[in-house]
Amino acid sequence: MSARFDILHTPLDGVVSLRRKRMGDERGWLERLFCAEELKEAGWHWPAAQLNRTLTAKRGTVRGMHFQHPPHEEAKLVACLSGEVFDVAVDMRPGSATYLRWHGERLTNENATSLLIPPGFAHGFQTLTDNVEMFYVHSAPFAPGAEGGIRADDPALGIGWPLEIGERSERDRSHPLLGDRKE
Repeated sequence: MSARFDILHTPLDGVVSLRRKRMGDERGWLERLFCAEELKEAGWHWPAAQLNRTLTAKRGTVRGMHFQHPPHEEAKLVACLSGEVFDVAVDMRPGSATYLRWHGERLTNENATSLLIPPGFAHGFQTLTDNVEMFYVHSAPFAPGAEGGIRADDPALGIGWPLEIGERSERDRSHPLLGDRKE
């Protein structure tokens, strides 16, 4: 058992919810966002190739659903540092027992929850508050030519977004519906 993380398995094989354990005293607290050794138990066995931080200004905004095509697929460890999001992983692995099923979790600084998303999954989130800051650990560097995506509002997925979808990038709005994919 990990000293710094509670590991909770989700209905999607490989997608893991992690509760970070804070250690503190009268000065405040410390929490570990990433530890390759401790996260082996949760299924993380890749290098940490890239760390990213995002700020999303408006409540209701959706970013995603993104993934990388082989051989550039990536695992992600996602945490919310400020605000609140509904974070979603969609199984994009043909032949998987949970192909095209999704799992969502509310991530906040207060609930100290991260989501580990293995290769083969699309990822996205909806901001539930203004000014949301997210932190990502990626197992592979971003490869623009290998980028893929699916529409967050695709009826074939039926993702239960908590809010009406607000802002999205033009790129995210133009991802194909599953029935229109040529991949």
